Amino acid sequence: MIHTLGPVLLASLLVGLGVTGIAGRRNAVLVLVGVELVLSGALVLLVATQAAGADRWAAGSVLPLFVVTIAAAEVVVALAVVLAVFRQRGSIDLDARSDAEPGA
Repeated sequence: MIHTLGPVLLASLLVGLGVTGIAGRRNAVLVLVGVELVLSGALVLLVATQAAGADRWAAGSVLPLFVVTIAAAEVVVALAVVLAVFRQRGSIDLDARSDAEPGA
């Protein structure tokens, strides 16, 4: 059995950095990086609790594979949306307003 303090601290650090990145950024790409950090922290915690448990919960080692696959697809879609917004507005600043008319 492993000691869970290290992985829990790592997961807390990743989630804290991710939430700070989500809350404090205006750039859409950096917000996506923050979301991925939160997701990574959750995966570290899931795998660490699975490895430390006595019952050896089988989903703790299989579930991260699905989450990583879904996260990769989410990044591709999100970056495509960010690229489309950049092409339309010329900026990926989340607080910036578009000067063009909505129907134009």
